[in-house]
Amino acid sequence: MKHSSPWLWVPTLYFTEGIPYFLVNSISVMLFAKMGVPNDQLSFFTTLLYFPWFLKGLWSPFVDILRTKRWWIVSMQALISALCILLTLTLPHPSAEMIATKTTSVGMFRFTLILFIIAAFASATHDIAADGFYMLAHDRKSQAAFVGIRSTFYRIAAVFSQGVIVYIAGYMEKQTGDIPFSWQVTLGVTSVIMLCVTLYHSFFLPRPEEDKPRTTTDFRGAFSELGQSFASFFTKPGVGLAIGFMLLYRLSEGFLVKLSLPFLVDSTATTLRNGQIIGGGLGLNTDTVGVLYGTIGVICLLLGGILGGIYISRKGLKRSLWLMAAALTLPSFVYCYLSMAQPESLWLIGTAVSFEQFGYGFGFTAYMMYMMHFSEGAYKTSHYAICTAFMALSMMIPGFIAGSIELAVGYSAFFWIANSCSITTFIITYFVYKKLED
Repeated sequence: MKHSSPWLWVPTLYFTEGIPYFLVNSISVMLFAKMGVPNDQLSFFTTLLYFPWFLKGLWSPFVDILRTKRWWIVSMQALISALCILLTLTLPHPSAEMIATKTTSVGMFRFTLILFIIAAFASATHDIAADGFYMLAHDRKSQAAFVGIRSTFYRIAAVFSQGVIVYIAGYMEKQTGDIPFSWQVTLGVTSVIMLCVTLYHSFFLPRPEEDKPRTTTDFRGAFSELGQSFASFFTKPGVGLAIGFMLLYRLSEGFLVKLSLPFLVDSTATTLRNGQIIGGGLGLNTDTVGVLYGTIGVICLLLGGILGGIYISRKGLKRSLWLMAAALTLPSFVYCYLSMAQPESLWLIGTAVSFEQFGYGFGFTAYMMYMMHFSEGAYKTSHYAICTAFMALSMMIPGFIAGSIELAVGYSAFFWIANSCSITTFIITYFVYKKLED
């Protein structure tokens, strides 16, 4: 069909865009943690999976040049479906002893990681095609009308992936007592969902006349424009300060987010490392984490983002910056308390996690607004894409070493170290604040 109501495809397209992203970047962390992979290996290799979103601007011209956006969308969804099936069928089964002692080598999951990496590239490519298709498949008035719908269904995908899917894994674990099998069932459910949506989109995605591959001449022009946009970005006034802000504003959160899920599910037992008694995690069940962190926590994250957007639209970026920097960093100190006290109350744990997630959502708004502010100019779209690459890098740098630090000092000291990095947030905020106009 050339034209169809946006209601038939916008919600499902952006829901589907979210599922593989969270599968690769969030559920994979939970999966490896439950399989007993040590935190140093877990954090390093799951951080590698983020590379396609860091690099996707480099191959985005190919999505314009080769085939149509619709073809890329359906093809990437079909590929992700196939990869989910392969993940389900090939997931290794470490022994219960290896899982309990966290001695499972990541080498056992070599093929699993390869499949996740391919899925990451497919998901990043799907993002490029979906956003381009959205602008081609309906007029500007309709685009504006549905921009809230697309973001809402992407957020629903976040709750579904980190909440419902993780809950299914926890439920199956309780029913069977078999952790690897519970994750096979979970990945199998994800495969079915992806297959159904792929089939649906193969029929119901419209075929707009504007959705055409570029010509060979456009091929050269695209790369010329890409080079010009890169050159103009790195010669913009204040680019050094802007890059510093993009890399340092979320530094403490970059450490914390990589190990928050392993901390919630790891055993409460203390261990002896390097002659020191090291505290453990909170020992929560997987389904409980799916509810507290993946559902309630994510909803609070989204609520914080919505209220942050309202606040910054009324006050402006400069007048909001200090409050948002504080909201981003200070609530994360709850993990210092949780790691020291190791409370058993789910109400207390849930409140602490929700408070931290709300603060992060609220404070992150200033980060997004600053990137949009800095991207203004002749190459607005390209410059914003470069900013998002630095945004990805800001989470990758701490993610590579977070697990090694925790393994050396334990969760309690790790969270104090991570939160001490918030000083960099306030330092870089001070310099940016001085440069911003009201």
